[in-house]
Amino acid sequence: MLLVERQDAVAVVTLNRPEAMNALSKALRAALRQAMVELDADPSVKVVVLTGAGERAFTAGLDLKELSTDPLGMGAANAVDPAENPARAVLACSKPIVGAINGVAITGGFEVALACDVLICSTNARFADTHARVGITPGWGLSQKLSRAIGPYRAKELSLTGNFLSAQQAYDWGLVNRVVEPAELMPAALKLAHEMASIELDMLVTYKAMIDDGYALSMGDGLALEHERSVVHNAMVTPQMVEARRAAVQARGRTQ
Repeated sequence: MLLVERQDAVAVVTLNRPEAMNALSKALRAALRQAMVELDADPSVKVVVLTGAGERAFTAGLDLKELSTDPLGMGAANAVDPAENPARAVLACSKPIVGAINGVAITGGFEVALACDVLICSTNARFADTHARVGITPGWGLSQKLSRAIGPYRAKELSLTGNFLSAQQAYDWGLVNRVVEPAELMPAALKLAHEMASIELDMLVTYKAMIDDGYALSMGDGLALEHERSVVHNAMVTPQMVEARRAAVQARGRTQ
């Protein structure tokens, strides 16, 4: 139900329940958590690509069929344990995660997408927050993260109607980085992931944390955090280290 494939310094994690729209069953949630822990601890992996099998769904969120037969299952909607809360499992990974959104990302699936660092989506992708229509309030971060991504007015339009957002509209609203044809989704996601992976792992982890931690603060506190961490990090950088990388940076600039 979960596939993990390594391509040099990039790992591709695929939610593999296409017959159930990659719904997040209890077993799949636990498997995703375990995979993220292992990839985060693996020094040979620098970047993770997260996607769904097939073209219908990235993930439809919690497995409602499973929940209907489990009286304790609704607790997953408010779980804080990353083994039960897949958004937290993704967020707990210190390495960059590229979300390759191949189809619909609905409710809990939308929350998992929002936990990624970069989103590239297929023209087949659509996003929907159906929490209100199901009668459940979000517990994996959607009510807070969506408004910060696209603004409170647009977030309220989506969440208080349950309407679907097309891939193109998601791009226009700044929710996703780019939209590509279905056949180009994984090549585009992998290209971006390998570009990130050409940077040293310590730098990727440090910079990602600086952006994420600062974004959760006010601008003033965020600037203070940047200064504090930058002083510590840059004190370890020597002129020789900068010179060793300068030629590669210049060469890359000439080819892009």
